[in-house]
Amino acid sequence: MAGFLKARPEVPVSLAPVIVRAFPSNGPDHEMCAEVDKVAALLGTEIDPDHLPHGHYMTAIDFGPVRYEFTAILAAARARHAAVDSYRDCIKIDNA
Repeated sequence: MAGFLKARPEVPVSLAPVIVRAFPSNGPDHEMCAEVDKVAALLGTEIDPDHLPHGHYMTAIDFGPVRYEFTAILAAARARHAAVDSYRDCIKIDNA
């Protein structure tokens, strides 16, 4: 895609960054973290500490405006999301 767009500068593109996200298969936290560690080693990157408090064990690399992220969403974070999501249809807004 980069080669195509470089060869055709008349094609409009967004200035917003593009993020490509990938995830290991759900499993025990230690297995998912090991997979992220493996990808981090391949990329030559570190684990992003900013996402750890949210239960996301993540590494990323930037290529100009394109960012690649590989993230394990840990069991506690998945459980919190499921708990919050379980209330989704319990609140009805009166639009009157």
